[in-house]
Amino acid sequence: MSTVADKLAKKSSHKTSAKQVRLRLVYVDFWSAVKLSFLAAVALAIVTVVTFFLVYLIVQTTGLIGKVDEFFQSFSDGGISITAFIGLPQVMAFAAIIAILNLVVVTVLGAVVAGIYNLAVKVTGGLLVGFTSN
Repeated sequence: MSTVADKLAKKSSHKTSAKQVRLRLVYVDFWSAVKLSFLAAVALAIVTVVTFFLVYLIVQTTGLIGKVDEFFQSFSDGGISITAFIGLPQVMAFAAIIAILNLVVVTVLGAVVAGIYNLAVKVTGGLLVGFTSN
């Protein structure tokens, strides 16, 4: 007597050959590249702001800002104080400016790379990509 379980066991032991397909990438959609690069830039902006915050906390906790402040006050006879210029609000504002600039630059670079690839495909014929099904 052959049961369904026996049939399934026979089927699973039979190996199918993996089918391979080769495709040529001849076009990158401009808006898809812009959206993807924008999302990558947003992730980079978040990492930038968090990194600035953590580095500021570490430098503040170790007392490095106080030591640098003492060093500059020894040269300027107490006229210049670094702690007046370097505080958490100033550091976070600088991090936000850097993050916004990176957001714009990475998004524009994504669009430019997509455009350059689409132009280069006319000369090179595109990128050959292979896929297999397991």
